Amino acid sequence: MPSPLLRFGAVCGVVMALSVGVPGAVEAFTGETTVTSLVIGLGVAFGPPALTAFHLRQSEVAGRFGAVAYAVNMIGLTLFSGIAFALNLVVFFLDGAVTRELLQGPTKVVLLGGTAVFVVGTVLFSAAMLRAGVFPRVPAAGYGVTLTALAVGASLPDGVLTSLLHVLVAVTLIWLSLSVRRYAERP
Repeated sequence: MPSPLLRFGAVCGVVMALSVGVPGAVEAFTGETTVTSLVIGLGVAFGPPALTAFHLRQSEVAGRFGAVAYAVNMIGLTLFSGIAFALNLVVFFLDGAVTRELLQGPTKVVLLGGTAVFVVGTVLFSAAMLRAGVFPRVPAAGYGVTLTALAVGASLPDGVLTSLLHVLVAVTLIWLSLSVRRYAERP
């Protein structure tokens, strides 16, 4: 019988997806607001349990490459989640001059480094999902493409493109999460 951890991770994946996608869609019309920033900043906390469920679902066939990809992605995801938390719940509320000064020097290097680890881990884990063949190919590939684009696009000004990326990430995460959920509910 599949682990309750799979069901928990699948629910976390849907919650994270909604906390990224819904505010992203709203921001296409309103721009970034206190509420959308709060939802995204807190919602990223659901990423690690979702990633763990994705890995557990494929771990039997993913082999050593899958385990390494999961490890790199988990480290990158936790770093990027911390970055998203800080940017959406701290930096968002600071004065522009303070923000510019804060995001220089070592902080800038750490933000870029954390984002780079996230991108590498995301691409590796997407490749591991495609290689394992457990998940549908479209969301497995979409995981690598949409999350990488979102990370790279995080420095772009908010607009229709960034909103679309948020929605595409949400669709990908929901699709993967529902795939895990269906597997977890099998008799």
